[in-house]
Amino acid sequence: MRCFLALLAIFVSAPVLTYAQESPKVTETYGSGPKVFSLATGSPGELGLLKQLGEAFARKAGASMEWYKAGTGQSLDMLKARKVDMVMVHAPAKVDQAVKEGWGVKKTLIGSNEFFIVGPASDPSGIAMAKTGVQAYQDAAKGKAPFFSRGDNSGTHQKEMAIWKAAGIEPSGPWYIVTKDFMTATLKRAENEQGYFMTDSSTWVAEKTNTPKLKVLFSGDKMLVNTYHALGQPKGATPGAETAAAFIDFVASDEGQNIIRAYGKDKYGESLYNDAAYAKKYDD
Repeated sequence: MRCFLALLAIFVSAPVLTYAQESPKVTETYGSGPKVFSLATGSPGELGLLKQLGEAFARKAGASMEWYKAGTGQSLDMLKARKVDMVMVHAPAKVDQAVKEGWGVKKTLIGSNEFFIVGPASDPSGIAMAKTGVQAYQDAAKGKAPFFSRGDNSGTHQKEMAIWKAAGIEPSGPWYIVTKDFMTATLKRAENEQGYFMTDSSTWVAEKTNTPKLKVLFSGDKMLVNTYHALGQPKGATPGAETAAAFIDFVASDEGQNIIRAYGKDKYGESLYNDAAYAKKYDD
């Protein structure tokens, strides 16, 4: 009987161990130099800023960047598990926790954008009349028109849940729709199903022509400013930690900051991100 139970335990646990040990797949690679390093992030990669930064650095440093597309929560989990050499994330409290616990180093402010609450022009819940982000969320809950949430522990989702908490609301019911998807995909669902969604301003600038049925209904609350930080591995923790640290320095340099300030202007007429100097005003 004991032998049977032991064999059963091995049979049941083996797939779990295999899954846990699976490595995430590289989304894209920038550069072709011998100094390989890996980075996890969401929107900066999805919107193309990371490509410009990565290719410019690769040319200077003889490097090659492997990008893993992941929201802030997943990116930080990957950093903690030493599956990537660095991250770019927008969850300052989580970044500070990583630094305090010692598995994240070289915290560097790199830029910012902000969150917009978008929705149908008819604004069935009347959030355009709100004075604060908290009030906008309270109005959305009262109106019970469709409200989309990424629900994926990304930086956007964490910010959303912080606002619900400040509003004294635990959102639930048919009107509250959790997508478990990335920013652009969720924005497009809000467009197709005529609901509200809190998107970052960078994604909105890039996608607003593709979502003509939506409009910005609320913005401007300091609570909705979204600061991005880079965070790396401790020295020697991963093979690419040293090159990743050099990339963080590059992003913080004048050259890197100029790329951030200019990104999007040629295509959209406005920059998708603010630089670190602007972001510093909101970096608590």
